[in-house]
Amino acid sequence: MYQVYILYSPNYDKIYIGCTGNLAERLRSHNELGKKGWTIGFRPWVLVHQETYPGKKEALLREKQLKGGQGRDWIRNEIISRL
Repeated sequence: MYQVYILYSPNYDKIYIGCTGNLAERLRSHNELGKKGWTIGFRPWVLVHQETYPGKKEALLREKQLKGGQGRDWIRNEIISRL
């Protein structure tokens, strides 16, 4: 199983969209373990949405959709606006 997840940094009003086979470990990496990469500059991250898919192919397709303009608009309008 693979998860597509959306993280939000309330301190910086940033969104991060990712895909993983181990969500708990990936969240830990974004908030604690990671030493490099884009997300370390915007900690702490809050998990605001997740979707589960049976395979990596489906999850990557959904991740790509969410990273597009309409996907980001949906995230802002339907998820972030309700926090």
